[in-house]
Amino acid sequence: MKRTLIVLISMILFGCKENSKKTTPLEVANNTIEQNENSIINIIPIEHATTVLEWNDITIYIDPVGGASAFEGQKQPDLILITDIHGDHLSIETLEALNTKKAKIMVPQAVADKMPENFTPQLDVLNNGDTKERYGISVEAIPMYNLREEALKFHEKGRGNGYVLQIGDHRLYFSGDTEDIPEMRALENIDKAFICMNLPYTMTPENAANAVLEFKPKQVYPYHYRGNPDVSDVAKFKELVNAGNSTIEVMQLDWYPNEDY
Repeated sequence: MKRTLIVLISMILFGCKENSKKTTPLEVANNTIEQNENSIINIIPIEHATTVLEWNDITIYIDPVGGASAFEGQKQPDLILITDIHGDHLSIETLEALNTKKAKIMVPQAVADKMPENFTPQLDVLNNGDTKERYGISVEAIPMYNLREEALKFHEKGRGNGYVLQIGDHRLYFSGDTEDIPEMRALENIDKAFICMNLPYTMTPENAANAVLEFKPKQVYPYHYRGNPDVSDVAKFKELVNAGNSTIEVMQLDWYPNEDY
């Protein structure tokens, strides 16, 4: 059975440290929580870019891939966000294998163009700069693209979305596949940033750290860091961020539970 790591995050407006442990979803549900439930978000890393968020009674899937088995034990999604057309972000097979009947699916137009017609009633198309609210959660589509000449073929500007989610009083940023673009550097008031770093497709740990130091999230989570052929040095990323700004917490979750990195 796929091992799932759940990090329980108690998020309050002025920030507090996270209490985290490796548990099953059932164990988290059975914990006694003394915080107001509006300030609690469960972050469940599935693999690579695939993430599950739980807030109150709302479950969000981000870039669901891996088939139904990857989501064994997870709650049925209310909201699905897809960042781009590549197979590590968009998997029609996974969407068809999961029970997504009640879910709204937020996608850029390029993804919508690839979705089967039976999903059309569920789609919310967001292009760069668009904002949509569902279930009390505001979702803003942020550009994601490459800057290096040799990488422009991977992610062209305007095709895919990063996302900023306003959940209660808190702002979460998922970068999608991007380099350290001006739109990322201009972000403000981000509580938790999920930042990609894998070559040749996105950016180096050094570039990722440089961008993070510019927009200063309270916490940053390296994700999407398996490249070809190498895996990015997330320890180096943490070192660079902490050296540049010791107030930014670098949180390491297990995004590759089935691989020995």
